[in-house]
Amino acid sequence: MATDPVCEMEVDPDEAAAETEYQGETYYFCAPGCKDKFEENPEDYL
Repeated sequence: MATDPVCEMEVDPDEAAAETEYQGETYYFCAPGCKDKFEENPEDYL
């Protein structure tokens, strides 16, 4: 399991609603909205 860095929800990488790469690491999200927030300012969530 992975943790959505925005809402901190547990996410199964195989079933994640969205994913993105940042600085060589893949992040998984429960919803596209969380991915959008992360991509606006990733450092806020890391």
